Amino acid sequence: MLEELVAAGVAAGSAGLVYLAAAARIVRQYERGVVLRLGRLRDEPRPPGFTMIIPAIDKLHKVNMQIVTMPVPAQEGITRDNVTVRVDAVVYFKVVDAAAAIIRVEDYRFAVSQMAQTSLRSIIGKSDLDDLLSDREKLNQGLELMIDSPAVGWGVQVDRVEIKDVSLPETMKRSMARQAEADRERRARIINADAELQASKKLSQAAGVMSDQPAALQLRLLQTVVAVAAEKNSTLVLPFPVELLRFLERAQQAAPALGERERSEPTSPPAVPTPPPSPTPPPPGSPGDQSPSESPESSDDQ
Repeated sequence: MLEELVAAGVAAGSAGLVYLAAAARIVRQYERGVVLRLGRLRDEPRPPGFTMIIPAIDKLHKVNMQIVTMPVPAQEGITRDNVTVRVDAVVYFKVVDAAAAIIRVEDYRFAVSQMAQTSLRSIIGKSDLDDLLSDREKLNQGLELMIDSPAVGWGVQVDRVEIKDVSLPETMKRSMARQAEADRERRARIINADAELQASKKLSQAAGVMSDQPAALQLRLLQTVVAVAAEKNSTLVLPFPVELLRFLERAQQAAPALGERERSEPTSPPAVPTPPPSPTPPPPGSPGDQSPSESPESSDDQ
């Protein structure tokens, strides 16, 4: 009799242990347990820790309450300005209502993934290429709103949506590269022109100072010689003053004009006073020898 009681107690203990093992459940800190008893929802989700259910009657569904990072597959679409692009994104969401995530949607992960893909295609069709490349923050907010609106009824809250990459066709990449290169060249030319303008203004001011003070040009020449000599070159270049070149040029232009004026206006030598010639006496016996007393009247009378 005693043996039968002991055997019955052991059997009951074993059955209790089996029942306890089948009924015991552990819910982790980041999970919530949703219990369905005979297919019906039981009150509130079970909190983290040890919990018990009725085997074969209750069914416990554990729902992860952590933030889930879900990559959205790359979606190919045509933008509003008729450019074919491939865009992929990532969605960050979490379950805020464990019972709604189990009861109202079959698979909330799959539902969020499909909603993200369709919303991404819609955003591509409504946006321009420049918006996809430069104004992503606004697109992320619009995409988050489109996904979060239906997800609220599923007990899911979308925390953030980010567009990861925008793939462009090779022809479009080359066109954009040429456009960017042309824009950079334009800005470089404008900067160079602005620098030349500022330099010309400063040089004109320096020229005005040097014209007022001629010694400044000589000092500048000496500074240039010192700067060139400091580089230890075998050849020393001395700048030639521009003013001297202009002086020589004016002198060269004035020389032919002076020569032509001298040829057109001949000058007579200055008159030098000469003493009158002294009379020389004629030789004796010559017909021309006349006495000083004889006059031309007396010779005619004879």
